[in-house]
Amino acid sequence: MSQHHISPPPRVNPGTSFFQGEYEAALTIYDDHILPSLRVSGAMLDVVDSCSMLYRLQMEGVSVGERWQDVLSVTQKHSRDHILLFNDVHFLMASLGAGDSRTTQELLTTLRDASESPGENYQHLLARDVGLPLCQALVEAQSGNPDGVVELLQPIRYRLVQIGGSNAQRDVFNQLLIHAALNCSSGIHKNVARSLLMERDALKPNSPLTARLIRRAAAVHLLQ
Repeated sequence: MSQHHISPPPRVNPGTSFFQGEYEAALTIYDDHILPSLRVSGAMLDVVDSCSMLYRLQMEGVSVGERWQDVLSVTQKHSRDHILLFNDVHFLMASLGAGDSRTTQELLTTLRDASESPGENYQHLLARDVGLPLCQALVEAQSGNPDGVVELLQPIRYRLVQIGGSNAQRDVFNQLLIHAALNCSSGIHKNVARSLLMERDALKPNSPLTARLIRRAAAVHLLQ
């Protein structure tokens, strides 16, 4: 979630509900607070909060219904902007989640074009080696190809700081890499999941989210 979002009172903090695994509460907070704010403002911080929350819930196996359509109605017009890669990736979450292949293709094609003629634009320079692989990782995740996600995302993992956003905001990509690695057929990629979870537990001890992911890993015999 955005560190800068004008949040509802602490008692309805959506991030707390998500990390505690209270998915219905998180969706209620999304519907009552995050989505109305997005509809009124159309601001990028609200876009990021909305996309990140829905994407994290989906990775946990939660059905978010038609909520992506509401987000896409705000983000669709920005699919060719390519001002910040951090925003582009969240626009892509919306078009993928809403099943809008035309907007998805438009975003990817125009971002690729920008990367091929970047001039002095730092974001466009970064697109080739970081932005486009990250976007393609989301496409592979949507297509049900977890091995492809790991192959794209693991090599650029330590470069994602370059696209902007806070550590908390970029954690959605760490979660994507872990979820994908847990579902991989490749033994090497399964080892990636084990390493990432050990690292995450060391950096964020007593995290309910990490505990849930470790239980999933144990269920598929990764941590025995």
